[in-house]
Parts: sequence; C-alpha cells; structure tokens
Amino acid sequence: MWADATRAEAFRLIHSRTTWFWSVVFLPILTLVMGVGAAYFMKAHAERLVAGADTPPELQAMLVSGPMNLGESLLQSAGNLAGPGLLLFTLIGAATVYAGDYRWETWRLLRPRNGRIPLVVGKVLVVTGLSLIAMVVLTAATMTSEAIRGVIFDRTLGFSLNGEQTGALFGLWGLAALRVSQFLMLGLLAAVATRSLMAALFVPLAVGVAQSLAPNLLGAMGQAPDSWIVLLASPGAALAALQGLLDPTAVALADPGLLPLKAWLSLIGWTVLPLAGALVLFQRQDLSKE
Repeated sequence: MWADATRAEAFRLIHSRTTWFWSVVFLPILTLVMGVGAAYFMKAHAERLVAGADTPPELQAMLVSGPMNLGESLLQSAGNLAGPGLLLFTLIGAATVYAGDYRWETWRLLRPRNGRIPLVVGKVLVVTGLSLIAMVVLTAATMTSEAIRGVIFDRTLGFSLNGEQTGALFGLWGLAALRVSQFLMLGLLAAVATRSLMAALFVPLAVGVAQSLAPNLLGAMGQAPDSWIVLLASPGAALAALQGLLDPTAVALADPGLLPLKAWLSLIGWTVLPLAGALVLFQRQDLSKE
C-alpha cells in the first residue's frame, strides 16, 4: 500500500513539467545567470572596486588573482543551501502535490484504493525526493557559476577538502535537507487544514516570515539568541546554530551546553508536529466531494 501510493504519486509528479520547471530548474538557471553576469560586471569595474574604500574585503579578495579552491566554495554553498530561494521554489512543487487532489477533486477516486495514511506519506516521500533533486541541481549550478567566475578572473581552479571539511559538508547537507522538509511540512498541514492550494503556498510563507522575525523581536524583549524560546520559535535560528557548530572555520565553543538539544528539538518539532497534525486532520476529513 505504501509503495503503491508512492509510485502513483511519483508517476504524476514526473509528468508535471510545470512543477519541475519552477521547483527544480528555474532557481538554478537564475543563480547561474546572475552569478556569471555579476562576475562580468565586477571584472569590467575591477580597478574601481579594488580601489574603493567601501568595497567589502570579501569582494576585494575575489577580484585579486590567485588560486581558487572549489572545495571551500562547495562547503560555503552547503551552508547557504536552505535559503529563502530554495524554500520558496520547492514549496511551489510541494503545494501542488499536497493540495492537488483537493483542487482537482480526485480524493474520492483515490481513497477507496488505498489507506489514508499511506496516501499522505506517499506524497511526503515524493516531495522529499523532489526537494533533494532541487538541492543537487542548485548546488551544481552554484558550483558551475563559481568555476566560471574563477575563469573570468583568471584564477587557477583547484579542489580540496580535508577530513574535517568533508564531515562538515555532509553535516551541512543533512541539515539543509531537514530544514527544507521542515518548511514543507507547514505546506502539508495548510493544504489539509484548508483544502486550498493558495493556502498551501502562502501560509508557510507567512509563518516563515514570522519565524525569521522572532529572534529580533524576542531579543528586544531581553531573550538571549540561544534561549529556549528563541530557538523553539525559530527553526531558522536553530539551523544557523547547528551550522555554526559544524563550521570548521569557526572558533569552537568551549561548552555549547544545551544549545544542540534546543536546536534539534526546534527543527524536529517543527517537522514532526505539522506532519502529525496533517495526518490526524486527514483521517477525520469527509472526502466524498473531493
């Protein structure tokens, strides 16, 4: 039952070209075009940028010729992978999968052929696969952009990662995948609760914006950035905390205390609770008209 539901959902997704374009293809193309375009612009204005007092040191270092380690670029891209762009565009595909059967009134055709929990879990597994593919394609586009940028600035390209950096790379990738899944669970809960495709798109965005503002708002109330309430209210802040613990270039904390526990509880809680809520609501829904 579980495998049948997953295969059926994957079959429908494979044939949805619009979903693939917006969730997988569009952002990497945009990243590649903007990255290469920015490199040509900086190359044309290199002298003025290097001489400028307001030019950030990172930009000045980029303009200076020298070897370029793509391994470090890959590690940096992994840390920035679960950004607003990836969350937004994978949400488009997730909302289509989660709310499509409400929109097209096909639940009444699917429900008699399988259990309700396998039907929802099949959607979750397919969306998870879609998000992983989107992450791989975006990483490939980012690294291609970095390599082209190195060629434009006449820098020698190389690739090296030591053992610590390799471990950090896999850890950052795993955290990014968890963060994307956590965000998309909000779309699943919104889709089931409202039976609306638009709600599945906009409710997670509204909640995500509120979560991103929570650390600053709570900080103004005297809450420390690593306090329970801040990290539990903002999975994005929890992700940043865990990424900081994995960063091989950062100064290691002598005693992180309960920081890892708080961050993990936030990320896992914001993933499991919306999924559980969606499953409970879906079990009780009358789908005779959908």
